[in-house]
Amino acid sequence: MKTITLTLKKKSQIALEFDELIPDKVFTWEKADFENYQVPVGNRRFPLTDYFDIEVEGTAEGPEEVKMILEGDCGRVKYIGCKMGAGEIIVNGDADLHCGAEMTGGKITVNGDAESYAGREMKGGELEIMGNTREFCGCSYIGDWRGMSGGKITLHGNAGKQLGECLSGGEIYVKGDCDILAGIHMSKGFIQIDGDVTRWPGGQMKNGNVLINGELGMLLEGFVYDEIVRDPVIDGKSFSGKYIKYTGDLAVNGKGGLYLNAEKNRKYL
Repeated sequence: MKTITLTLKKKSQIALEFDELIPDKVFTWEKADFENYQVPVGNRRFPLTDYFDIEVEGTAEGPEEVKMILEGDCGRVKYIGCKMGAGEIIVNGDADLHCGAEMTGGKITVNGDAESYAGREMKGGELEIMGNTREFCGCSYIGDWRGMSGGKITLHGNAGKQLGECLSGGEIYVKGDCDILAGIHMSKGFIQIDGDVTRWPGGQMKNGNVLINGELGMLLEGFVYDEIVRDPVIDGKSFSGKYIKYTGDLAVNGKGGLYLNAEKNRKYL
């Protein structure tokens, strides 16, 4: 097992880009390799040691044996764990844009907040954010229609708008509240939100399931009442209680399932 610890000593005004520093690429690196590495900052590169103290312990025969620990506020470090396929990354602080984007395996834990596009186009692995994240978590990128297709995102705080936009697989679990248009354009997969949702979940969704345990502010007209379901089993997961099931979005001939906690959403009965 190899443990790589990068401790922040100076925060950059321009975001550092960490997409080259994933276990898949650095599992053979020793301390000297990190000390010689030039990290992208805007359109230039600077020594990683300008920003981080570096410690490397142990050895690894493959990326699955690597644990990377980023200590400090990484709110100006983009692409943490981008495209990683194995191993583990722990961020003991905040993370900037695109954390866990396009990852295919391994696990990322952010012990703070994450900026927009966390888990963008994720295909596998696990992303756990202990704080909040902003818009477009688990979504597609600008100009594309393919969002998250596999893996799991667990968000302990609140999510911004368009959570799981273009979701085509995988699972997103939000323990806090969520802003507008969760699951917009989704075609597959599962979104669970334990807190309140402002309005319009599942806009233009074709398939998949969204379950809301909190209060929904406003439902789209494209969803029609289906039935009352007790103790539903959704995508292999069991839920206790009574849920109002809607089907939609009919605006796109959708057959997605929207489940609302009946106790919290009596106005939709």
